[in-house]
Order: sequence, then structure tokens, then C-alpha cells
Amino acid sequence: AGVNQTRVTEFVLLGFSRAQPILFVLLLAVYVATLLGNSAILALVSLDRHLRRPMYFFLGHLSCLDLCYSSVTVPKILANALRPRATISYGGCLAQAFFLMWCAGAECALLAVMAYDRYVAICRPLRYAQAVSRGVCVATAAGCWLWGLLDSALHVLLAARLSFRGAPRLRHIFCDVPPLLGAACSDARPNELALHVASVFVGLGPFLLVVVSYLRILAAVLGMPLATGRHKALSTCSAHLLVVALYFVTANLNYNRPSSGYSPAADALVSALYCVVTPALNPLIYGLRNREVRGALRRAVRARGTP
Repeated sequence: AGVNQTRVTEFVLLGFSRAQPILFVLLLAVYVATLLGNSAILALVSLDRHLRRPMYFFLGHLSCLDLCYSSVTVPKILANALRPRATISYGGCLAQAFFLMWCAGAECALLAVMAYDRYVAICRPLRYAQAVSRGVCVATAAGCWLWGLLDSALHVLLAARLSFRGAPRLRHIFCDVPPLLGAACSDARPNELALHVASVFVGLGPFLLVVVSYLRILAAVLGMPLATGRHKALSTCSAHLLVVALYFVTANLNYNRPSSGYSPAADALVSALYCVVTPALNPLIYGLRNREVRGALRRAVRARGTP
């Protein structure tokens, strides 16, 4: 007989078989870079009047999401990396899964919106002011956050109904819905169905919109008369697509894993790419490679140096 989930007090995380001080140092360095980079982007977008445009409005929301969902997982990963036995409380596990899936679902939608914004700006410039007005931007960003919230609430409510035996063991380095399903002793088929459906609407749908948008952008760029303009646009688009592809591929590997799961080492790698590396890359790719963001950063530095 299974033990009702209300009697479960904690989960054992099997991603760490022992203390990992070297991994702790590496993760801490990347996490600090994530905090500094995304906080800098968020501050520049909020304070610099030259960046009050739709592209940077969405970039600010992306930085906020990256700050949130990396902070939901990485501090606990760092704490467990130094412990011989990695654990997380039952309530902490569900809370971590809820906020992680909320931010991840919202980011999928936001990346699609950002790609569409670039498509309209490059391919339909005369319609840009009307298509991406301030009201549209606010409503779209709010929709992305709400979309992620509804998706997360559904999965976590279903996960809260699962039952577990004894001291449940999660084959992961943090708490998420797929490892919970693998550890459950009750029927998890409704949860699995919800994950597969969400992977289409929350993951695949936005990814296809990103790909279509950038293909249209690529076609427009190749028609540019100046080679320098083509090279700059292609460099920017390829960098954006690389980060987007890394995010969506690792998210798909995380939420559409085989029923037997991955090895703890493979799980740790996928999780590190998904929750640690991508949030650190976004400020570099979307922000510091951008000439206007670099200009805003220089203005901010000069302003601080002015007596």
C-alpha cells in the first residue's frame, strides 16, 4: 500500500551522490554572472530613456524571468552540492516546481513574442508602431506571465494529488514535475498526458513561431543591398537562434524524458544547461552584443563617475 502524500516530509535528490565542491564553485560563478548580467539589463531598460522601445521592454521581462527561475533552482542546488545527502522538503519541492514551470512557460511565450517583434520591425517597418504599441506590449507581456502561471498551476495541482512510498527519491538535482512522476506510486497517467499536451502548446508552438519569424527575417536580410547590413543582421539572428534552440531543446529533454528517465549525470547536465547556462547567456546575446545597450551602459558608467 502507498503512503499518502500528506505524510511525506521530504524528498531525497539523487543528482548528487556525494558533495561536489568543484561543481559548487562553477555553478556559483555562473549564477553570479547571471544575477549581475540580468540585473544590469533590467536596470538599463528601466532607467535609460533611449531604451524605451518594445524590443527592450520585452528584453526587461526576459531578464526578470531569467533572474526568477534561475534563483528558484540554483541556490538549492548550490546548498545540496556541499551536502553528502541532498534533500528538499515536500512543500519546498512543490513550490520549486510551481515557480520553475511558471517562469519556464512564460519564457517560452516571451521568446516567441520577441521573435515576432523583430519580424515586424524588419519586415513590416511601416506597421511597426501600430502592431507593437505600448498597450499591445503591456497586454502581451502580461499574457506571457499568465500563460506560464496557468500551465504551472495545472501541473502542480495534479502533482499534489500523487502518493509516494517511504522516503521518495527523485532522480534529479532539483524538484520538478517529471521526477515527481517517476517517484510516485499512484496513477500518474493524467500528469503525463498534461505534460505531453503542454509540450505542444507551451513548448512546440512558441518554438515554431520563433523559427518561422527568423526564417522570414532571414529572407528579408538576404535581400538587403549592403553586405555589411546583411552580415550584422545574420550575426544577430544566428546568435539569437542559438540561445533559443538551446533553451527549447533542453526544456524538451527535461519535460519529455523517457519513462525510465535519464541517468543522474545526464539529468544534471540537462538541468545545468536549462536552468544555469541559458539565463547567463541571454544578457550577453540579447543585451551586451547590442550597440544601443552598450551605449546605455556607457552612459550609466559616466553618470556614476560624474561628481
